[in-house]
Amino acid sequence: MAEIKKRKGMISASMMCAGLDKVFYYMSEFKAANIEYLHLDIMDGEFVPNFALGTDYVKSLRRISDIPFDYHFLVCEPVEKMSWFDIREGDNVSFHLERNEHVAECIQAAKRLGATSFIAINPETPVDLCEPYLNDIDGILFMTVKPGFAGKKLVKSTLDKVKNAREYFDSIGKSDLKIEVDGNISIENAAKFYERGADIYVSGSSSLFRKCELDVTEIIRQKRLAIGWTESEVTK
Repeated sequence: MAEIKKRKGMISASMMCAGLDKVFYYMSEFKAANIEYLHLDIMDGEFVPNFALGTDYVKSLRRISDIPFDYHFLVCEPVEKMSWFDIREGDNVSFHLERNEHVAECIQAAKRLGATSFIAINPETPVDLCEPYLNDIDGILFMTVKPGFAGKKLVKSTLDKVKNAREYFDSIGKSDLKIEVDGNISIENAAKFYERGADIYVSGSSSLFRKCELDVTEIIRQKRLAIGWTESEVTK
């Protein structure tokens, strides 16, 4: 198998982990650092046992930031619930393969709005099940923890899962398919997924929003160094 071609990574800041009292601070820091995406976990309490980021919150966030949104629908009937949100050109939209009888409709709905479409899969879901849709999607979001709540441990088997997927995509001429990783993507774990061909790194309580002495700017710098950026690029 040919060596994996590593890609300079993008950061998607998980707003589920951002305290409401600090949202304006984070938006200022993210804009200054040119963060690529704001990751929005939309949870309905049914697909996962949690509720998160409703329509009013997302509308408010859109008013204070022009950073593209990275929607992650952890919901039942995502094709219907996508219509509740202001999805725009340049946004990412991920919807789960599990418990979803309308995957093709979700893909088309995202594309009609000018967004990129990603299929999301849980740690135990085989990548092979995405095969029928590879010609129509822009990427796959790999859950690297059990979904529902922040702060969970990395499912270590997802490291090989991502590596094998990247090697397979490259072998069939699908190198343009992006891989997004979501769940305990600390600086250390981001470096591991970078070596395995990931593109987009959802960053939450284990990195951007963790309680530590480092400020957000320094955490972003360290994370970018871990995912393929050079020192000169992160200090511009």
